[in-house]
Amino acid sequence: MIGKRMEQAMNDQIRHETFSAYLYASMAAYFHAEGLDGMAQWMKAQAQEELGHALRFFDHIHARGGRVLLQAIDKPEPSWDSPLAAFRAALEHERFITGKINELASIADKENDRATATLVQWFVAEQVEEEDSVSKVIRRLERIGESGHGLVMADRELGRRKAGPLGATPSDGET
Repeated sequence: MIGKRMEQAMNDQIRHETFSAYLYASMAAYFHAEGLDGMAQWMKAQAQEELGHALRFFDHIHARGGRVLLQAIDKPEPSWDSPLAAFRAALEHERFITGKINELASIADKENDRATATLVQWFVAEQVEEEDSVSKVIRRLERIGESGHGLVMADRELGRRKAGPLGATPSDGET
């Protein structure tokens, strides 16, 4: 049985992960509007991954006898000053999510909830990958600067990212 404090924190995390998906979908729409379809594809894949994360928390609460209570999510920003600004906002958001995952880990430790601790540990590692992935794009965009040719090349490269299956588990190859 999942503890009430953990149940509430995980329901909050479902909201955070769902907002993440909504934010990245908004970024995808922005990139499409700017003619950067590769970056839009990258963000759509990211949005789908975030929905998968929300479903993992959803399933965990249910499997542990808890109650999933969905919450309202905020409206994300609709545009950014540049592709670089959008990716910087994504990194800031990922750092926020990392903090929330760390809070879940602390609650699991305090409640001696080994089942949740195991799940959350996967997310701890996932957040390292998330922040690194976005940081690499930022560094590339910073090097490119105002170069139109460089931006086109980066857009093409980022468009190669494919979304994994919704709700994939680590053994399914989700990163």
